[in-house]
Amino acid sequence: MTTKKEMNAILDIMEQIFPNAECELTYTNIFELLIAVMLSARTTDKSVNKITPALFKKYPTPQDFLTVTVEELMQDINKIGLYKSKARHIQQCCQQLLENHNGQVPNTFEALTALAGVGRKTANVVLSVGFNVPAIAVDTHVERVSKCLGIVKKDATPLEVEETLKKKVPKERWSRAHHLFIFWGRYRCTRSARNHICPACNSIKSAIKGS
Repeated sequence: MTTKKEMNAILDIMEQIFPNAECELTYTNIFELLIAVMLSARTTDKSVNKITPALFKKYPTPQDFLTVTVEELMQDINKIGLYKSKARHIQQCCQQLLENHNGQVPNTFEALTALAGVGRKTANVVLSVGFNVPAIAVDTHVERVSKCLGIVKKDATPLEVEETLKKKVPKERWSRAHHLFIFWGRYRCTRSARNHICPACNSIKSAIKGS
């Protein structure tokens, strides 16, 4: 398994290639970030960014999302995957924000994950990106890259990936590591169910062994 020293070396290599790695979702405030991340589940950021400008113009606040029927909201987001369940969760989440948090997005993991449609990944992204709280959000890219680099076992669950990365990555690099792994997964790592050999990840492993 990867040591803490090797983990830092991996991040250094990724940092050299992707110095500007950051959240690619489009948003202007933390509430919009929360909704955008909820919409991004099993959907690309590019697809989400295509619908959110009009969506946030129509629904700028939690109250606004509750002024229409769930069917109308479904129509507004029907170009992305799982739009029916996402529409329901968004309205339930907005109701909870109004009832429990004065319409504001909470800044703790426990409060965020208590919201409808908000799991560990979404909560960690909002904490990290929105509130600048150290966190590691494990999406498909982070999980795939962690396994491709041999940081975690191939059968590790997303929670196990998160826990392992938190142990090996210095806390001050948690949020940065999240973005670097996502960019590496999107633009470098080619590992998939059909392709088990990834030249990009192998090059990192070779560099670490040779250092």
